[in-house]
Amino acid sequence: MEFDRVASHEAIEITAEPREAAVIVPVVTDAGDADDHAVLFTKRADHLSDHPGQMSFPGGGREPEDDSLLRTALREAQEEVGLDPRAANVIGRLDDIRTVSEYSVRPFVARIPDREYQPSDEEVAEIVVLAVDDLVDLDNYESERRDHPHYGDIRLHFFHVDGYTVWGATARMLVQLLELATDWTMPTEPDRVAGPDDDLPPSVRDQV
Repeated sequence: MEFDRVASHEAIEITAEPREAAVIVPVVTDAGDADDHAVLFTKRADHLSDHPGQMSFPGGGREPEDDSLLRTALREAQEEVGLDPRAANVIGRLDDIRTVSEYSVRPFVARIPDREYQPSDEEVAEIVVLAVDDLVDLDNYESERRDHPHYGDIRLHFFHVDGYTVWGATARMLVQLLELATDWTMPTEPDRVAGPDDDLPPSVRDQV
């Protein structure tokens, strides 16, 4: 992965939303093979009212005691997956994104140790590590364009790997990471155009 391109990326900031959040986009590197990379995700618990079962990156809302959004991201990653903030090698940032819940979310890309992580928060049902080689395989990717009630005309991305589907805001961040750090390029055209009332793919239909 081309981490220099991530480090030099001039990330777009969003400051207009009333609430701030931050996430760690964790890249796991095999200590025995510097070219073997994976991305760590959390799977949200099924009992949550918002996006149950959805794949996400460790993170959450900024608290008053957080002196920066990086501090927010590292604190939340420690709470959710047990990542020691001192073990996270923060490389750079991706563009801020806006969510329908009126958050601006700041993604920090960090290399993290290749070890077993355990959910340490009741909101996390599972920790999932997916190989970058599988994420960049276009056979595992699809997208659709649809009219969103909040964002208007948008493109939704779906990465299907090992029985998991990464989509939504997390997939938007993942697309930028892959385009910056690998040779992967998002296909010019979506696989389909969906109407505002059309069903989502079956793999994500219950995660809304």
